[in-house]
Amino acid sequence: MKASISWFITLLLVLAASPAWAQSWSYDNGPINGTTDAWTINFGYITADSFVAGGTGVTSFSFGVWEFSGDTMTSVQWAITSFQLGVPPNALGNSITYGSGTASGANLTDTFISTNQYGYDMDEITVSGLNVPTTSGTTYWLNLQNAAVPSGDPVFWDENSGAGCQGAGCPSQAVQNAVGTIPSEAFTVSGNCNGFADRSGCTTGPGETPEPNSILLFSSGILGLVGVFRRKLL
Repeated sequence: MKASISWFITLLLVLAASPAWAQSWSYDNGPINGTTDAWTINFGYITADSFVAGGTGVTSFSFGVWEFSGDTMTSVQWAITSFQLGVPPNALGNSITYGSGTASGANLTDTFISTNQYGYDMDEITVSGLNVPTTSGTTYWLNLQNAAVPSGDPVFWDENSGAGCQGAGCPSQAVQNAVGTIPSEAFTVSGNCNGFADRSGCTTGPGETPEPNSILLFSSGILGLVGVFRRKLL
């Protein structure tokens, strides 16, 4: 009987020691700058930034823009590809498009932040409701174009050169179709890790560490159960 109790205690303590892995990840290329420069994402211009996925899928992304005073974005065309601008890296290779679409309506949120020294509105655009498959640790490209505002004015993706970025692979590489290589922009990509059961779904990073308080509470509960079992079995 004592051997059974010892085995039970060992099992519970092993479970208690297991870290509480998070179910989400994010690549953060840093906050909106708003004072340096910005790159057009409509009127035929395409701007693309790289990111390294921390998990098995992209569920949303956000980015900073400069808009003319009073403008609010109504839609933007996006794509997540294996190479910049969806262009093959060489004559023998092909860029893969993992997901693409035009975000609008409930899947697009435009949040005003402030007005910069040039008189532009600084807004954060959030695109949600995505389900784009990715592989943890792999580099992808977020491509933006055809941003639309009711006034028909240009929309510009804020340049921050990756200052304050977090995550593997940062700061981002960046290009624009009319210019070539440019400094990187302000954006965040978020996704999932395929649930608690698949630890390989996420790389270790911000937000993916064990939660000490949860572990301590779980351990306390286990010790209480052990006391009950001892009283009943002895």
